[in-house]
Amino acid sequence: MATAVLIAAVVGGGVLLVMRRLFPRQNAVKLLRYPTGLMRGKTVIVTGANSGIGKALTGELLKLQARVIMACRDRQSATEAAREIQEHSGTELGEVVIKQLDLASLRSVRNFCQEIQKEEPKIDVLVNNAGVYQCPYSKTDDGFEMQLGVNHLGHFLLTHLLLDLLKSSAPSRVVMVSSKLYKYGRINFDDLNSETKYNKAFCYSQSKLANLLFTLELARRLEGSRVTVNALTPGIVRTRLGRHVHIPILAKPLFYLASLLFFKSPLEGAQTPLYLACSPEVEGVSGKCFANCEEEELLAKATDGQAAKKLWDVSRRMVGLEDSSDFVAYEASGDSTRVK
Repeated sequence: MATAVLIAAVVGGGVLLVMRRLFPRQNAVKLLRYPTGLMRGKTVIVTGANSGIGKALTGELLKLQARVIMACRDRQSATEAAREIQEHSGTELGEVVIKQLDLASLRSVRNFCQEIQKEEPKIDVLVNNAGVYQCPYSKTDDGFEMQLGVNHLGHFLLTHLLLDLLKSSAPSRVVMVSSKLYKYGRINFDDLNSETKYNKAFCYSQSKLANLLFTLELARRLEGSRVTVNALTPGIVRTRLGRHVHIPILAKPLFYLASLLFFKSPLEGAQTPLYLACSPEVEGVSGKCFANCEEEELLAKATDGQAAKKLWDVSRRMVGLEDSSDFVAYEASGDSTRVK
């Protein structure tokens, strides 16, 4: 018995050392502290707000007395998450509104935006947080590869349809949650929908690179509008995002232990989107990417203006929007002008 315990300890220790090499311990994340009431009177939409980073972010925004619209695919899950948030976030919270939004359906996105436009006089912050990660090959309701469809195209259409409300609510903000895994992707314009070959890791990285290029191009087109657009990479966070990743049964306990030791908690992962959503420090800052509440230097592929413009045009056609020349931006004077 003692020998077995010793062997298990040695093997377990060796595995943990390997895990530490794969997932280096991240610097302690300092939790942000803002005055209560900082977001009072402001309305924030958070997609994927029923779990992970989105849920933690919703709780922090409610503590600052924001009015948070939880935009989630599963209404029941969102209702349960809202109840848990309210039970653990203290008193004098902001208002919670739950709305159904399935980013894998362009019809659902359009219906959601119609409701928002009808019911909401303003939107101060839009946080595009929801996503899927390395799922088996499948398609959205509209025939798009699932990761591209949810992570990029769904949020692309959502943001476009809410732009008029964001502009009329200015100063307002759009926050895009990307990933450091963008580094391993490229935009495959020859097979953007992965019809000929599907690699789940590549497709995720491609969708996260698309988030960054969308941020770049949208910020350029909104220059002078007082609507800012910024992205972030949250790092490795303990969420359900990796539920499609296969881990051998015997390795699961060790992987779980490693995640506790080396991954960020959802609350820690929510600090940078919280910073971008409400910090006075980034008022007027646009077209940037942040990590750990600091500006992050991106690879050239994520700052390629030509690729961003091409992806913009292709994405508009895919989601059924008008020709990109119809996009209206605002110059510093406030007058509308067509962007060619």
